[in-house]
Amino acid sequence: MKLSVRGEYALRALLVLGLNYGESVVRIQAISEHQNIPKRFLEQILNDLKSAGFVQSRRGAAGGYRLAKRPEEITLAAVVRHIEGALAPVSCVSERFYEKCSCPDESRCAIRSAMKEIREAVVRVAERVTIAELCARWHKLQHEPLSALDFVI
Repeated sequence: MKLSVRGEYALRALLVLGLNYGESVVRIQAISEHQNIPKRFLEQILNDLKSAGFVQSRRGAAGGYRLAKRPEEITLAAVVRHIEGALAPVSCVSERFYEKCSCPDESRCAIRSAMKEIREAVVRVAERVTIAELCARWHKLQHEPLSALDFVI
């Protein structure tokens, strides 16, 4: 699995929204500036995340975005699958985006066998890590106690 810039920006935007969960909406300009994401590109990404049910928006002068679900309910796997497609390194081991591989015998392919193990490891981690956990990691890396959720944009 290779995460594109679009996928990385989607996760970074969701992190900001997760850090501000329970607050009012976060303005797109604030997300753009805080995460150094071009505003026009961010608008496209947030609209895509909105159509997938990850975020909600509010229009107008006091408008912005917020998470549509609790941060604990949004996994990295769900976001990456929506933005990127398969979590698998090759399509012949993907469970959701399977494509027949070009090797002569899939069932006896050593490379496919190794790639399947890699996919399983990636899926295991991506299904476990949520936006809430990313927020917890952010706080830990900032040397802030988790109880001090005073990060507001």
